[in-house]
Amino acid sequence: MHSTASDGLLPPGAVVRHAAAAGLTAIALTDHDTIAGVVEASAEGERQGVRVVSGCEFSAAAPWGEMHVLGYFLPTDDATLEGFLERCRADRVRRAREMVEGLQAWGVDVSFEDVAKETGNAAMGRPHLARVLVRLGKVATVDEAFGQWLGRGRPAYVEKTLPTFREVAELVHSVGGLVSAAHLKDRGTRAALTAFKEEGLDAVETRHPSHSGDARAKFTALAASLGLLRTGGSDWHGDDHGEGNHALLGSQEVPAEWLEAMDRAYAERRNGA
Repeated sequence: MHSTASDGLLPPGAVVRHAAAAGLTAIALTDHDTIAGVVEASAEGERQGVRVVSGCEFSAAAPWGEMHVLGYFLPTDDATLEGFLERCRADRVRRAREMVEGLQAWGVDVSFEDVAKETGNAAMGRPHLARVLVRLGKVATVDEAFGQWLGRGRPAYVEKTLPTFREVAELVHSVGGLVSAAHLKDRGTRAALTAFKEEGLDAVETRHPSHSGDARAKFTALAASLGLLRTGGSDWHGDDHGEGNHALLGSQEVPAEWLEAMDRAYAERRNGA
């Protein structure tokens, strides 16, 4: 789940309250390139009776271009982790500046200051720029902003500077966390997962709004045969979030047993097993 610490629509505490209202007993807050919202979310979780797993959604290089990697059980006070994330967020700012310049080159009247105001202290991302374009009347919806300007292959799209999957996995493991490959869809082949496991993959996201029933079945079988844990979630950014394959809060019905298995793996890693 995502909050205003990155590109979500609600503050971390409000995310947890929505989760409690939906009857959820546990969530993972996995904002992009930041764990800044975890402390607030965890405190609200204690009040609401919702367990909050500290997480982050990283971007990494993949054979097909870019993949998202979920890190779970991350500490909120590790200097090495925070230094890495600070560099990732700085690259997000660089990217946003270049996208604004691209839009300006096409005659779209938008400034980086507009994006910075929209973003505030969050990890800057394309959704912030998309919301600015909607607010300024350049497009009607966030989806239109991505389809016309900001999506891959569109006129203002700019690539990220991506670490390798191994770099992300080693970082997460160095602080005791677990690594899951997020919403791989048709790219999650046996060969790809085998290669990622050799580089540190612990789990694969099985249940995600972008995964069909066939994809879920495929990832379930691959996880079992490769000895990978399973993760899942709604990828919720807020009820009115207009971009990407996200679903209603609580819609993915992730079994508690999956988190229990992750807890055991986390404990083993912490104990040096």
